[in-house]
Amino acid sequence: MKKELFELIKKEFKHIGVLFALGLIIFKIAFFKEELIVIFRYVLSLFWLFVLPGYFIMLYWAEKLDFVERLVVGTAVAAGVMGIFSFYLGLFGLNIKYHAIILPIVLISVGVFVSYRKAK
Repeated sequence: MKKELFELIKKEFKHIGVLFALGLIIFKIAFFKEELIVIFRYVLSLFWLFVLPGYFIMLYWAEKLDFVERLVVGTAVAAGVMGIFSFYLGLFGLNIKYHAIILPIVLISVGVFVSYRKAK
């Protein structure tokens, strides 16, 4: 079952890569005066902060929900969770410049751990 989980992640990361390229194209059309590297950074930051943590959070429900449903719901959930956790980490005294690095890594790790434990 563990191998199936990693095969599922490998297969769906191809779809996420296509969505990343599509987002890059859409942003380039919308912000046509900006350089490509700036647009790449925007899209990469959106994927790093919201899409990837949301995908891994919703990986627990891989059998019940399709890829698109998990990606859309997960992105919204990740945005909410990131906002709430960022607020409380700020209250605890952690500087905000570390939130964009720490929170996605924590959420991705939690999502992988929980779905890995479920697969057992």
